[in-house]
Amino acid sequence: MPAVSKGDGMRGLAVFISDIRNCKSKEAEIKRINKELANIRSKFKGDKALDGYSKKKYVCKLLFIFLLGHDIDFGHMEAVNLLSSNKYTEKQIGYLFISVLVNSNSELIRLINNAIKNDLASRNPTFMCLALHCIANVGSREMAEAFAGEIPRILVAGDTMDSVKQSAALCLLRLYKTSPDLVLMGEWTSRVVHLLNDQHMGVVTAAISLITCLSQKNPDEFKTCVSLAVSRLSRIVSSASTDLQDYTYYFVPAPWLSCKLLRLLQCYPPPEDGAVKGRLVECLETILNKAQEPPKSKKVQHSNAKNAILFEAISLIIHYDSEPNLLVRACNQLGQFLQHRETNLRYLALESMCTLASSEFSHEAVKTHIETVINALKTERDVSVRQRAADLLYAMCDRSNAKQIVAEMLSYLETADYSIREEMVLKVAILAEKYAVDYSWYVDTILNLIRIAGDYVSEEVWYRVIQIVINRDDVQGYAAKTVFEALQAPACHENMVKVGGYILGEFGNLIAGDPRSSPLVQFNLLHSKFHLCSVPTRALLLSTYIKFINLFPETKATIQEVLRCDSQIRNSDVELQQRAVEYLKLSSVASTDVLATVLEEMPPFPERESSILAKLKKKKGPGAVSTDLDEGKREGGGDLNGGGERAPDTSVIAASNASTPSPSADLLSLRAAPSIGSAPPSTGSLLVDVFSEVGPAVPTSRVNDDGFLRFVCKNNGVLFENQLLQIGIKSEYRQNLGEMYLFYGNKTSVQFVNFTTTISCLGDLHAMPQLNVQAKPVDPIVEGGAQLQQVLNIECLSDFSDAPLLNIRFRYGGAQQNLTLKLPVTINKFFQPTEMGSQDFFQRWKQLSLPQQEAQKIFKANHSMDSEVLKAKLLGLGMALLENVDPNPENFVCAGVVQTKAQQMGCLLRLEPNAQAQMYRLTLRSSKDTVSKRLCELLAEQF
Repeated sequence: MPAVSKGDGMRGLAVFISDIRNCKSKEAEIKRINKELANIRSKFKGDKALDGYSKKKYVCKLLFIFLLGHDIDFGHMEAVNLLSSNKYTEKQIGYLFISVLVNSNSELIRLINNAIKNDLASRNPTFMCLALHCIANVGSREMAEAFAGEIPRILVAGDTMDSVKQSAALCLLRLYKTSPDLVLMGEWTSRVVHLLNDQHMGVVTAAISLITCLSQKNPDEFKTCVSLAVSRLSRIVSSASTDLQDYTYYFVPAPWLSCKLLRLLQCYPPPEDGAVKGRLVECLETILNKAQEPPKSKKVQHSNAKNAILFEAISLIIHYDSEPNLLVRACNQLGQFLQHRETNLRYLALESMCTLASSEFSHEAVKTHIETVINALKTERDVSVRQRAADLLYAMCDRSNAKQIVAEMLSYLETADYSIREEMVLKVAILAEKYAVDYSWYVDTILNLIRIAGDYVSEEVWYRVIQIVINRDDVQGYAAKTVFEALQAPACHENMVKVGGYILGEFGNLIAGDPRSSPLVQFNLLHSKFHLCSVPTRALLLSTYIKFINLFPETKATIQEVLRCDSQIRNSDVELQQRAVEYLKLSSVASTDVLATVLEEMPPFPERESSILAKLKKKKGPGAVSTDLDEGKREGGGDLNGGGERAPDTSVIAASNASTPSPSADLLSLRAAPSIGSAPPSTGSLLVDVFSEVGPAVPTSRVNDDGFLRFVCKNNGVLFENQLLQIGIKSEYRQNLGEMYLFYGNKTSVQFVNFTTTISCLGDLHAMPQLNVQAKPVDPIVEGGAQLQQVLNIECLSDFSDAPLLNIRFRYGGAQQNLTLKLPVTINKFFQPTEMGSQDFFQRWKQLSLPQQEAQKIFKANHSMDSEVLKAKLLGLGMALLENVDPNPENFVCAGVVQTKAQQMGCLLRLEPNAQAQMYRLTLRSSKDTVSKRLCELLAEQF
C-alpha cells in the first residue's frame, strides 16, 4: 500500500469529529451536523472547483455523518469523481463511500462500473485491489453481470501479482454466493484448481475458499482438486515450523490453510487412487500423532491452532467412515479431551463423539467412555456441555447399556435445567421403547418419567405408552397393577391420572381379583383425583367410569350416582355435561350385550411412526436424531407397538369401537373406507373428489399408463380422468396380500350402460401366474354424476415385472367406449420393512455383492431434492428408512423384504443425492436380480 503523505491528515475532518464528540446533547449534535452539511453543500455547489484533497475531506465528513445514523442525499457524484484520481488516498475514500452508501439501483452504477473497469485494466496492483474490494463489498447482481467474466481472467493470469490474485479469488467468491448463475467458470476451472499449487501461501488460502464453495455446488467439475489438496496438505503437515516461517502461527504451520484443505476434502468421498488415499491417511495419522506430542508453547493461541486442525481432521475421518483404525484413534483422542480443563474442548469432544457413535467401526470405542460422559452430565457447570453429554449418551445407547443410560438420564432429570428437560424426557421415552426387551421395564420407566418430570411429559409420551400397552397382551396386567400402585401416591401428576384412567378403564379387570384392587377400590382411587384435574382429564375419567360399568356391573349404582349429581349433569362445561348425560342414559337403557359391544376393549392401534420420535425430530431438526429402531419394529412404515398418528381418543373412548372394524374380520382395515358412490355431488362438479392429489386430465389411449408411475410411492389418488370418466384408487397391502378399491365416477349427466371391467395380464404374468387378482363384479349401469365401487383382492405368488391391465368397456350416448389402463400394482407394494443397525446393514450389503444382484442407475433429478420430500417417497416405497447408517448423512438407505407366496427376497437400497449437480445415484441390491432391476427402473422415475 502506498505511503500516506503528511498532507493527507485532513485536519478539518479531525476538528469536526472532535466537535461532535464534545456535544453535550443530541440537539447540539444535530445542530452541528446540519451546519456542516450546509457548509459541504455550499462547497459542492460553489463556482470554485474543488481540488482532490477538498473533495476527499468533504466526502469523508459525509461518510462519518452517515455512520452516525443520519441520511445523506448528496455527495455521491463527488465520490464517483474521486475514483478517477491518480492518488491512492483519494481513490480509496471514493471507493469506501461507494461501498457504504451507493445501492445497486443507483443511477451512478454505470459511471462506477466504468471507473472500476479502468482500474482493473490499469495493471496498477493497488488500484486493481481497490476496485476488486469495491466489487466484493457491493456484491450486487449488476456488479456480477459486469465483472463475472473479467475477474477469473485476472485470477489465473500469469502476470497478475499475488496480492491481486488473493483479492480476485475472494471477490469471485462473494459474487458466486450472491449470483451463482452469473459466475460460470467454464474454461477457467482447471486453472483455478491449479492455484492450489501456487507458491504463494496467501494465494492458496484465498483460492481454496473459492474452490470449496464451487465444489459444494459442482463437485464433479472440481474433483481434480482432491489430489492437489492432499499434496498441499501433506507438504504442510510434514513441514517443520521453521519451513513456513511467514505462515507459522505459534509453532503451528499454516493452521488456517490446513483447516480449509481438510474442509475441502469433506466435500468428496475417499480418493479412489490408492496412492492419494495412502498419502491422505498418512497425513491424518501425522495430525493425530502431533496431538499427542507435548505442546511447544503454553500460550492459548498455540493450543487453539493445533486443536482446530485436529478437529477438522477428525471431522474428515468421520466423513469418510472407512478407516476403522483412524476412527478408533480419533475416538480415543476425543476421550482425552472429555476431561480437559478447557470447557470449549470438552464441548467439541462431546459433539464429535456423538457423530462417531453412529459409525459401526467406532461405536464400541465410544461406549468405553460411558462413565466419563455420565460424570460430565452430573458435574458440568455449563448447561450446553451437559446437553451435549445427554446427546452423546443417547447416541451411544444400545441393548447392552440401555438400562444403565436410561437410569442415569432419569436420575439427572430430577435436577436437570428446565431448558433441556422436555428433550431429555423424549429421549428417555424413545430409548426405553427402542431397547425394551422386557416391556414391564418399559412401563416402569415411563411411569417413573411421569413422576419425576410430569410437567414436561408431552401428550405424545403418554399416548405412546398406552398404544404399546394396548398392542401387547403380555404387559397389560402388569401395567394395570403398576399404574394402580402409582395412583396411590399422595401427590400424583395429572399425566399419571390420564394414563391410569385409560389403562384401568381397559384392563382394570385383570387386577380386580385382588381385594386390594377391587373394582370399587379402583373407582374410588380414580374419583379421588377427579376434582383436582383439568377438564380434558375429567372427560377421560368419565369415559373410564362408563367402561367400569361394562367391566364391573357391581359398580353400576355407585357410578350412576356420580353421573347423576348436579356437578356433572349441570356442569358449566358443555363437554363434561354432555358426557355425563349420555353415559348415564347409556348405562340405564342399553342391554348388557349392547353395552358390551359399544364399550368393548380398544383394538390394537395401527402401525405408524412413533409420535415421540417424530416430535424429537421436529425439535432437533432433520437428520439430528438417531431413529433406527431395533429388529421387529418399524419407523415411518409401522411399529409393532403402535403408532403416532392415532392418539388415544380422550374424547370418546367409550363409543370408539362402534365404528372400528375388527382386525380379525377385516385383514386390511378397509371396511371403514367411505362409500364414494353415496356421497352427494359437490358444487360445480357432478363428482365428489375425495382424493388428496388429482392428476391432470389424461386422454383415452389403447394402453394408458400415464398415471401408473405416480402410484409407485403412494396408494391413494386419481388414476385416470378424462371428459367422461374419473377413476380413483385406494389400496392397502400386507405381506403378500393386497386389497384395492377402484372408484368409477361418471362425470356426465348421461348414464353409462353395459359397464364391464376385466383384469388381464401381459408378458411374464400371463406365461406363469405371478399375481392372483380377483375382481368383484360391478353394476352394469352407472348413473350420471354417480360413482361405482369395485374391490380387487390381490395375492403375490412370486416376483413379477409387468403390472396387470384393467380394461373398461361401456356405452355412452350410443357409442362404445373402450379404455385399458395399467393397474399400479408393483413389486414394492409387497415390501415388509426391515429395521437393522449399521453393522447388520453393511454386512448384508457385502453379502449381496454378486454383479447380477446389484442394479445401479445415475440420473438427473426430475423433482425437488428436498430431504423431507425424499424421505416421504422412500417411506411410501414400503421399505424401512434407516437413519444414521450411511456414513454420508445426505444419503438415504432402506431395507425391506419382498413377501411373495413362493419365497421372500431381501432388498437393500442406497440413494445418493447430489444437490449441487441435481443428480442421483441409486443402487439396489437384492437376493434376486429381477427384483433389483425392476425396482431400479421404477424408482429412477420418482426422484
